[in-house]
Amino acid sequence: MFTKPIRSTIVGALTIGVLSSFALAGPAGAADAAKKDDAAKAFEVPKLTDAEHAEANKIYFQRCAGCHGVLRKGATGVPLPTSFTRKRGLQELKDFITYGSAAGMPNWGTSGELSPAQIDLMARYLMLEPQQPPEFGVKEMRATWKLIVPPSKRPTKKMNDLDLSNLFSVTLRDAGEVALIDGNTKKIITVIKTGYAVHISRLSASGRYLYVIGRDAKVNMIDLWMKVPQTVAEIKVGMEARSVETSKMKGWEDKYAIAGTYWPPQFVIMDGATMEPLKVVSTRGFTVDNPSEYHPEPRVAAIVASHYHPEFVVNVKETGKVLLVNYEDLHNLKITSIDAERFLHDGGFDSTKRYFLTAANARNTIVVIDTKKDKLVKKITEGVGSKPHPGRGANFIDPKYGPVWATSDLGDDMISVIGTDPVKHAKNAWKVVRNLEGLGGGSLFIKTHPKSHNLWVDDPLSPDEENYQAVGVFDIDHLDKPIVSLPIAKWADLGPGPKRVVQGEYNKAGDEVWFSVWNGKKQKSAIVVIDDKTRKLKAVIKDPRLITPTGKFNVYNTMHDIY
Repeated sequence: MFTKPIRSTIVGALTIGVLSSFALAGPAGAADAAKKDDAAKAFEVPKLTDAEHAEANKIYFQRCAGCHGVLRKGATGVPLPTSFTRKRGLQELKDFITYGSAAGMPNWGTSGELSPAQIDLMARYLMLEPQQPPEFGVKEMRATWKLIVPPSKRPTKKMNDLDLSNLFSVTLRDAGEVALIDGNTKKIITVIKTGYAVHISRLSASGRYLYVIGRDAKVNMIDLWMKVPQTVAEIKVGMEARSVETSKMKGWEDKYAIAGTYWPPQFVIMDGATMEPLKVVSTRGFTVDNPSEYHPEPRVAAIVASHYHPEFVVNVKETGKVLLVNYEDLHNLKITSIDAERFLHDGGFDSTKRYFLTAANARNTIVVIDTKKDKLVKKITEGVGSKPHPGRGANFIDPKYGPVWATSDLGDDMISVIGTDPVKHAKNAWKVVRNLEGLGGGSLFIKTHPKSHNLWVDDPLSPDEENYQAVGVFDIDHLDKPIVSLPIAKWADLGPGPKRVVQGEYNKAGDEVWFSVWNGKKQKSAIVVIDDKTRKLKAVIKDPRLITPTGKFNVYNTMHDIY
């Protein structure tokens, strides 16, 4: 075992070595490059059995494709062409997979999530040319579509006594399930089989239907009015996906749902009551910074529903475009395409729900879109940290700068606070007004609530165990004070395992914040509930069914875009 200082040194060296592989300069660099070119020419392509290739494909899809892309062209993660991987060599690839990096690459080996044999397999797999998966259109979608309970056979009123507004949908990542947990009793109501690694849960405008989407592109529509909530329709919309949303504009509530896929690069609009696929649109096209560069894999990242027009706001990652998809007439579909910035990922609305702030994380940029006027407001770069990863972000009133939205980062310990009020605080609008120092690089989510005075920041991808087993919290009223670290994993008392703490989510009242303690599939995991006012432990939810819990979505907060 390496001590923390030694391990940090190794991780840093590996990061520099891998990410700077082409930054050779001068005679010595030229000589090294020539040697590597000769080595690449003499390189013997590894051979994988059919069984090994199938296992490697599965691991890559589950663990790697989200950052590096199905075709390995990169985005949040670096590109992985064979010209790169073969030059690095088997051992360096194994080391990088094992130890990860401070820039956000998980330490798959030292965390125990991949075995030495699997790491060796993946290093060899990365030296082979990527294979393009098949296309997936309406015909393929309809073959997977199941209308399990037609609308005519569903309840006409709520058949349970659950407080649905304080219900939590909790992703059980590696189990391919979601747990519905009563926010009042802290008890699991039911566990529902879904696609693998549900990425997000979204609510219909009415709050009746819960839509969840797995990374394998399976979408479940769950009726919360039933005596025991259950799936009433499902569909597979591609090979890999991350986003689902529903229509929220007045007069269009519950009318449509939309899902965006990583592969094939496209989105599909579905009937909101049945999940029947109605319209499929490809996102392949040219990039915003190089009109002559055609991209074959521009993946759909975040999707939000406009509150000002009957539109979906769709992030297209690799081309850097934000699409405003008007769903008034699907036969004559109108799409407003906004040139933003490449590698768009996640984001959310400001407190007025007019402005969409989204991270182009590989470009260290926050893009602001006005969803009322349907136009780009600004691309913010000054003061933004390395690989911003906000989730939906966090809205609060800064005691000095007024209404703001904040994001934490994957690549460093910075939290960027951005002014969002162009009317009463015009001089602060759309620029970073302050930077806060978090626990460390590797944050995925930042969270607060309109009734809270706390700003919570997780750090699950940090290489430092002390950080990824904790969360940090700021006092919003005294942002000059340093972050306070709380040992969430220790409070969970789970025994062995990495115990990564991830994704704070508030209850409806805004007086509790829930964190997942994410352990290995065969290890004990939990959800820790913190009293938001006192920052003290309030409850630990333990249940054998809580397998690899990650994202949590409170029904009321998700319905109303409260974050």
